[in-house]
Amino acid sequence: MRKYELIAPCHFGLEAVLKKEIIDLGYDVLLVEDGRVTFLGDEEAVCRANIGLRTAERILVKVGAFHAETFDELFENTKALPWEEYIPADGRFWVAKAASVKSRLFSPSDIQSIMKKAMVERLKNIYHINWFKEDGANYPVRVFLMKDEVTVGLDTTGDSLHKRGYRKFTAKAPIAENLAAAMIMLTPWREDRILVDPFCGSGTIPIEAAMMAANMAPGMKRGFTALKWEQVVPRVYWDDAYDEARSMVDMSIETHIYGYDIDEEMVRIAGQNAHLAGVEKLVHFEQRPVEKLASEDKYGFLITNPPYGERLEEKANIPPLYRKLGERFKALDTWSLYLITSYENAQQDIGRKADKNRKIYNGMMKTYFYQYQGAKPPKRAKQEGQAKR
Repeated sequence: MRKYELIAPCHFGLEAVLKKEIIDLGYDVLLVEDGRVTFLGDEEAVCRANIGLRTAERILVKVGAFHAETFDELFENTKALPWEEYIPADGRFWVAKAASVKSRLFSPSDIQSIMKKAMVERLKNIYHINWFKEDGANYPVRVFLMKDEVTVGLDTTGDSLHKRGYRKFTAKAPIAENLAAAMIMLTPWREDRILVDPFCGSGTIPIEAAMMAANMAPGMKRGFTALKWEQVVPRVYWDDAYDEARSMVDMSIETHIYGYDIDEEMVRIAGQNAHLAGVEKLVHFEQRPVEKLASEDKYGFLITNPPYGERLEEKANIPPLYRKLGERFKALDTWSLYLITSYENAQQDIGRKADKNRKIYNGMMKTYFYQYQGAKPPKRAKQEGQAKR
């Protein structure tokens, strides 16, 4: 098997979560940087990482890295990379994205254009052709420039990994599936504990929790760009990885996962999405405003993505909404509350300072993941729960 350096980009602030996921998959992490984790893997790892990682954005095969301060240096160093090891003569290749931070070369469009020309020059000499039809498989390239250090990768994923394939219908401001998964993974919740999302919208958080509970890999129902890269990742590795993922699913488990929303249409949509994800038997959705949030159960988890008030028409409704959430959480005296929001007065309106908070970038928006840790279950109950797992 061939060894690759694989790069997994992620939301800023979730690098440690992704690192643990990669280690749990059985791979050695080489480097953790802002917004990405690099690890060592083979053809099998490309497939298993794409199918199995919940918090990554995509998986890149690192083609090379070099220093470049001028466009000439960028051209020559790009041309020197072994593109023929990855891209066949009929491959369709382009620089899909260029990101530059604190570098002399900062224009994404210029970087993309120069690198494409360099790739063409290299492959013209290798394949002895002057014109590429580019009617074969797609080979999108992504490049990062940080302080003039250039990292070049081939995107094996295609559509971002947050697109699991189940969310055909969404709310106005849905949370990305990989961010929802990371929120859950940052809590002590396990499948034998109760979980409630009081602002469930299109159901992403409860659905991601149900998929975790059933050990359902997030990418097992979708395709990837590298499925057609026979010379890089032969199809047999993909077939094995899909088979492995399917064999690990356990739908016999009993769960207590609930999603509530004030909007009846959102509740209907959440149910449809759960069905598409294959977890409709593991989650329960119900129309219920936050002021009606109540439970006789103990030691549960509220994990949610409430409205932020980013839209002008919503701003007046936000403070009372967070106050109601705080009141209902206070009544659930043994419960824990975990929420992500950009609303600056969240802690004040909830009525209590969070035990912990974590800065996470939701796209370009700075948000905070507030963590209110509730009482732990009695030791005996905890041990029984572990025995069931």
